[in-house]
Amino acid sequence: MTATAPITQDVLTIPRKVPEGAKNLVGMTREAMREALIAAGTSEKQAKMRTNQLWQWVYHWGVRDFDQMTNLAKDYRKLLAENFVIELPEVVTKQVSSDGTRKYLVRIAGGHEVEIVYIPEEDRGTLCISSQVGCTLTCSFCHTGTQKLVRNLTASEIIGQVMLARDDLGEWPVPGAPKDETRLLSNIVLMGMGEPLYNFENVRDAMKIAMDGEGIALGRRRITLSTSGVVPEIARTANEIGCLLAVSFHATTDAVRDVLVPVNKKWNIETLLNALREYPKATNSERITFEYVMLKGVNDTDEDAHRLVKLLDGIPAKVNLIPFNEWPGAPYERSSNNRIRAFATILMNAGYASPIRTPRGEDIMAACGQLKSATERARKSKREIEAEAGL
Repeated sequence: MTATAPITQDVLTIPRKVPEGAKNLVGMTREAMREALIAAGTSEKQAKMRTNQLWQWVYHWGVRDFDQMTNLAKDYRKLLAENFVIELPEVVTKQVSSDGTRKYLVRIAGGHEVEIVYIPEEDRGTLCISSQVGCTLTCSFCHTGTQKLVRNLTASEIIGQVMLARDDLGEWPVPGAPKDETRLLSNIVLMGMGEPLYNFENVRDAMKIAMDGEGIALGRRRITLSTSGVVPEIARTANEIGCLLAVSFHATTDAVRDVLVPVNKKWNIETLLNALREYPKATNSERITFEYVMLKGVNDTDEDAHRLVKLLDGIPAKVNLIPFNEWPGAPYERSSNNRIRAFATILMNAGYASPIRTPRGEDIMAACGQLKSATERARKSKREIEAEAGL
């Protein structure tokens, strides 16, 4: 953590002892939960009702203790406690930036760690969640991309990130209290560690839980999935998830994008854009967001801006211009403010909304492209120290 970050809160979580072989209800689809309840002894006749009851306790009220589920008989609560748990990833540390951004380091099964970020704004609160431990894409401007892929996150570990953030924000409703429609966590973006479309099924199941009207109940337009351009899964995103789509684009020629986003060597710009033109959900009211990190002398010229305009022809689109968030050892520099504004003006004059993203959480390494687990950073530092010492 840098010296400028004002607050660091270490959170020690001691996992409670759970029954051997108990299954975690968090992350199960409704059908999977129903089948698990039947396997544990629930009658088929009651399974749907019990699934609905549990679903509301877990995802609407945020309850983790079966004994608090007062509309269930004591004997049934005992059966649940003997066969199931309601568990989330373990929060290791929380950092709070001077701008209110919160970054959580969370530990999952196997001792692996991922980072998630909550960004408060006047009209919304956005949670940036991870879909993989590490990343396989090796995008050259992204700090996360320097960490090797370890494994995909499960649906439980993905939706668990949303639930633990709601815990920290104190956002679960209180039984008997007046209904409050205010949402501190109103939006989810799959823009953290990993490529979501390389973990499609788990991401899909977790987001369906987030959108379920009897639980967390976030509308599908409140969820944005960001992909580097895994073309075969793009149409599935529209058909099976239905959320908004963002594309990590960053270049206007294959030569440059091959370096910045190496997956471009597999699905080049033309192939990607053809798939986006056919994206079933793309309309003027549900535009595809093109994310474009501004790198000094690399992709920020007027010529790049004019090429981007031509490339976007026929796609309902907006462009998020992202000032490069530098990290130790980064091979690039941030474009100047004047250069970014000039780039944005060309896009706006062509009819494309092109907001310039305000960097958030830079003092705690929580900004776009900066996520990388503390364990991995420490491991790298140790290697560097040993190399310098000739060990």
